Amino acid sequence: MRPVIGSHPAVITYDEDTPQLGVQLVEPAKLGPAAAAAFKAPILLDDFDFKLDDEFARRFGASMLSLIALGQPGIKHFMSVRLYPLDSSGNRQVTDDD
Repeated sequence: MRPVIGSHPAVITYDEDTPQLGVQLVEPAKLGPAAAAAFKAPILLDDFDFKLDDEFARRFGASMLSLIALGQPGIKHFMSVRLYPLDSSGNRQVTDDD
């Protein structure tokens, strides 16, 4: 029987032996205790004007890879991502934080 996808949290892993990324959907009740004690970094959508566009996805993906690399630095060998925003031409966008 095929699992129901619904509102299950996604867990992203990196297997250094294969090397491959894995995505698993976990039943919320089974993840509960582990998630309660885990590091949390809220991503406030209003900081992005509630736009889940290509630029948001690029930065979100780069952030997830960077988080994985904190515990498994071997993945850095494959990474060439930038965390800062890009303009429509692909150049670094100047922000108030610069």
